[in-house]
Amino acid sequence: MAENMISVEDARAIIFAKVGAMSEEEVPLADACGRPLAAAVSTDIDISPFAHSAMDGFAVRTADLVDASLENPIELDVVGHEAAGSVFGGSVEPGCAVRIMTGAPVPEGADAVVKYEVVGVVSGDGGDGSRVSFSAPAQVGENIRAAGLEAVAGAEVLAVGEVLTPAGCGLAASAGAETVRVRRRPRVGIISLGSELVAPLTVPGRGMIRDANSSDLVAAAREVGALPRFYGIAPDDPERIRALMLRAVEECDFVVTSGGASAGDYDYVTALAAEEGEVFFDRVAMRPGKSQTFGLIHGVPFVGLAGNPAAAAVGFEMLVRPALRLMMGYRELERPVQRARVTVDQRKKQPRRYYLRSRLCRNAAGELEVTPAKSQNSGLFGTLQHANCLLIVPEDADGVRAGDMVDCLRIDLPEGAVL
Repeated sequence: MAENMISVEDARAIIFAKVGAMSEEEVPLADACGRPLAAAVSTDIDISPFAHSAMDGFAVRTADLVDASLENPIELDVVGHEAAGSVFGGSVEPGCAVRIMTGAPVPEGADAVVKYEVVGVVSGDGGDGSRVSFSAPAQVGENIRAAGLEAVAGAEVLAVGEVLTPAGCGLAASAGAETVRVRRRPRVGIISLGSELVAPLTVPGRGMIRDANSSDLVAAAREVGALPRFYGIAPDDPERIRALMLRAVEECDFVVTSGGASAGDYDYVTALAAEEGEVFFDRVAMRPGKSQTFGLIHGVPFVGLAGNPAAAAVGFEMLVRPALRLMMGYRELERPVQRARVTVDQRKKQPRRYYLRSRLCRNAAGELEVTPAKSQNSGLFGTLQHANCLLIVPEDADGVRAGDMVDCLRIDLPEGAVL
């Protein structure tokens, strides 16, 4: 077990090397939306399977309209009416046109569609049996969507690792799929550690506090796409902690605890992890969240987060969230980082990387500015609720000065977002 602090990058690399991809499952398209595909989707037909009209109008032969003009309108006989879902059985012969609706197949013999609004009706109502006039030539392929415009039969339309969007669900359906293969959502066991903790509905007595971390961590796990399960509060009792931890490890794919991860007399979680499995680190050079343990217990990844609310939340953000995404097959693991000018001085005491809860906005000139919360106390949740970024102060810096350009990790934007 490492005793010295390691960098955030090294901590993540260790975790990434130890977690495995979840097994695959077949799910309906709607249930797969927002998840990366574990298997490619190919189409069994051309999409679209036939050339069809892009608008309401008349299917014509362009050769008939070569000499058409305002001074010399060309008249054609309407010999059919074709709506979406119906097929004109004949062929468009010279001197003829077919009334056609958007989405209807272009009849044989026609090579253009002229939109309805520019066609004159000479006699009839514009439908079958009418006579219509054209005052301009048409171009071959005009207002026609070709067969196979989206994809040809056998082509891959959705790739492995591609995150399915609502449009992707429609594309998969067009390719003949009702279900797709994705990685299973990891089951994440969450445990709060500490004899001082009581449930949110309990009014805490002297020396007691409400368990707020579990609500944050359950929500964070669900927001990333995992399936969280809260195992309750474990008091500072080695056997109670052991029983709860081993139950969670047995039933889950990843286990997260908060509290019991520092060097106090009653912190049993790291010792338990070392006894039941292997611990790879227990300190990370970051603030908040220095005291963080990672290991494998019976082969199941385990992260022990600090008990202070902001430390637990930032630790989940930096270490657990990307690991869960990796397990689900996401390619993008990094939140976007944006450069901005800091508005106030911020001193730094320890040689660790600071993640300052901050608010990024544009000033009157349209320039990005970032303002850290006045209090960076790791016991506060409110500063995270109102933050949209974490201002990063590097390990080797003694702080930031008003006017400095800094990196801001956008915790309000999804991984892979382009700024």
